[in-house]
Amino acid sequence: MNETNLYTVSIYTENNIGLLNRISAIFQRRHINIESINSSVSEIENVSKWTIVVKLSEERMKKVIGQIEKQVEVIKAYYHTEEETIYQESCLFKIKSHLLFDEPQIQNIIKESNARIVTVNRDFFVIEKSGRKEELELLHRELSVFGIMQFTRSGRIAVTKDEMKISKMLEAFQH
Repeated sequence: MNETNLYTVSIYTENNIGLLNRISAIFQRRHINIESINSSVSEIENVSKWTIVVKLSEERMKKVIGQIEKQVEVIKAYYHTEEETIYQESCLFKIKSHLLFDEPQIQNIIKESNARIVTVNRDFFVIEKSGRKEELELLHRELSVFGIMQFTRSGRIAVTKDEMKISKMLEAFQH
């Protein structure tokens, strides 16, 4: 059987309604679980960039990219290995305020993890942390002991280590 790897897929698209359903259907039909998905503006005006993380063989990845690129609104799709990308995720933790003062260990955890407090009020405080998935999971485990009121994590955001030829291609698309 082919070896499966974690791939970061970058999809440059026109921003059209219904495209997300069609893209996710490509993965669904092949029984591929999407680990994370993020949508944002790209470096080119009026072009969206989707970052999707999936685990599968390279052979299957190539087929999926081919299917994605058949979508009319898709300008270009790429896939990259972990080694070829620089990536981050972000998360927010909401925790009861009294713990910040009653449990000095929490302040140490925040400091050691390079997290930051984004808001504090009478009832709760919110911590933000950006980093690799493993770093976020470690902080989650450490804070779970004290009780987490709410937690959310973003999808991966990523850039490639190598120059992307898409920028030149998109400049032409823009005119």
